[in-house]
Amino acid sequence: MKFSTQEEYGLRFLLRIGLNKSQAGLTIPEIAHAEKLSQANTAKILRTLRMTGFIESVRGQSGGYKLSKPPEEIILSDVLNLLGGRLFASSFCTDHSGFDPICTHSIDCSIRSLWKTVQTVVDGVLTKTTLKDLMGSESQFNEIGTTLGLDVLANYKKNDSVVT
Repeated sequence: MKFSTQEEYGLRFLLRIGLNKSQAGLTIPEIAHAEKLSQANTAKILRTLRMTGFIESVRGQSGGYKLSKPPEEIILSDVLNLLGGRLFASSFCTDHSGFDPICTHSIDCSIRSLWKTVQTVVDGVLTKTTLKDLMGSESQFNEIGTTLGLDVLANYKKNDSVVT
């Protein structure tokens, strides 16, 4: 599994903007320089984040990009779904059916079950994680992330969703 560069940099930009203490916000050149990216790539991702309502831009001499809502209201699953989509979507089997219009394994497919399980666990963590959670140190998030992961797995098992 891989996350796209758009998803990775989108999260990094949101985190950088969220941690910024300046009232002016951050400019494209400032973000591009800090992340070692071209201004064109930075602008493209920032545009997507702005169009989807995660950030806002302020024009003028003291303008820049700011979060459009508090970091505790920015849910990571929302950000990742808008920047790149889900790891596994219901259309996956149709999209990857080969030459036939229907997958040859459409009746009983343990691989589909695997991807659904992985997506459920990933969703369970990402829907409970906010940008605010990422704004601490790595060790602080390790504690949060471990707790979230264990809670998701416990809830998953409790709901008899685990394939045994």
